[in-house]
Amino acid sequence: MEWSLKKGARSIKWWLRQSIGAVAGRIAVLLMHAIRRGNRVRVARRTGRLLRKIGPWLPEHRVARANLKAAFPGKPADEIERILGESWDNLGRVAAEFAFLDQLRIWRPDDPLPADIVFDEGDIRRFEAMRAALHPTALFAAHLANWELPALVAARTGVEAAVLYRPPSLRAVANAVLKIRKGCMGTLVPSGFDAPFRLSGALTRGSNVGMLIDQHDFRGIDVLFFGRKCKVSPLLAQLARNTGCNIRGIRIVRLADGNRFRGEITEPLDLPLDAENRVDVLRTMQTATSIVEGWVREYPEQWLWQHRRWR
Repeated sequence: MEWSLKKGARSIKWWLRQSIGAVAGRIAVLLMHAIRRGNRVRVARRTGRLLRKIGPWLPEHRVARANLKAAFPGKPADEIERILGESWDNLGRVAAEFAFLDQLRIWRPDDPLPADIVFDEGDIRRFEAMRAALHPTALFAAHLANWELPALVAARTGVEAAVLYRPPSLRAVANAVLKIRKGCMGTLVPSGFDAPFRLSGALTRGSNVGMLIDQHDFRGIDVLFFGRKCKVSPLLAQLARNTGCNIRGIRIVRLADGNRFRGEITEPLDLPLDAENRVDVLRTMQTATSIVEGWVREYPEQWLWQHRRWR
């Protein structure tokens, strides 16, 4: 009898979680559709201001402040608070901009209309070189400015790529997110046990791949980031080791008006080799992580400090 009651209670809890999740997911989808009816610039500005006000009351604010103080021990308190405020503003803008991903305009020489994402001549040449290269490329990015845009940029500039992403936990939201991403981001590969095989297969077929590398991975390897140890997934380097692909970094910088962006791509990395003359996974991940650190140091207010990167 007691076992039956416990089983019944678990079933009720599971049903409640599923029901609440379905309702929350449906509400989120409706909000996303409502946002798409508005003006992107105005909506992003308002959500940025809103998160500036709400963010300091959330537990993630303490995480972000601790991360910033550890990363920049010499910065005065008022500078730390300024970066925190702008980081929340950036996060609010990202949330709003997601609904407009498929509407963003990327600079093209034959398009007279103003662009939302621009490049300089050097980055255009690097994109062209990547497209013409004999070997495909594994692109890495970070949670900077709007981290959805590197995949968008690659697809819109004619770079065929399979992009690793983490689906939202709510199914209705995940489906809505996938629908927006699918139309403008190439092949999407959800994170999971088969993701490395799917990405490796894409590279073997000559396609490029892309992924974010600045998240904690409890199964990862230790690298130094701002002088402190943290875990990073070795997947990027393992793909290069196993397939012979190139590795490049790609980042997006939010411009001063807050509404436009600049895309940048690195030259292929000079990958360190081990004693067997194969790509050294640990040193390669440290190289890529150090590049991300340089990006964050340049624009600290555009990085996701609210994430528990060091654990």
